Amino acid sequence: MRPNHYRFRAVWPVAAPPSRVYTALERLDAYPAWWPQVREFARTGQESGLLRIRASLPYRLSIALHARRRDQAAGILEVGMSGDLDGWARWCVRPDNGGSVALFTQDVEVGKRLLRLLAVPARPLFVANHRLMMRGGLHGLRTLLERGLDEE
Repeated sequence: MRPNHYRFRAVWPVAAPPSRVYTALERLDAYPAWWPQVREFARTGQESGLLRIRASLPYRLSIALHARRRDQAAGILEVGMSGDLDGWARWCVRPDNGGSVALFTQDVEVGKRLLRLLAVPARPLFVANHRLMMRGGLHGLRTLLERGLDEE
């Protein structure tokens, strides 16, 4: 594997029906309200936008997103990514034990210069940073769905 290449996977068990989970994950413009590390999302087109994130480490990422696949019946949301990260990310939402599981998969190459330079020595920190970001997202999504804030 190249030093600037990352594959991430996260499994989010959620006590809500797949349709509600899918709809919440589909609304990228609402992410900053429930996912603490997502600082901003601005639409740049009907199927595209600019995402700005910052997790625990002191750097921000700006990522242009464009829809690649949107299939509610299959529970799949997939975006292409460019900018500070190049590649793709996918959500697969499935029923599970009376609720849902949202599987997140991401395959990216780091484009941001500083992060490329630190790829080898800081890799464990980058992976831990991503894990913390995903933990924050899962907590935020669960809170959103439990309180019914997604239905407003």
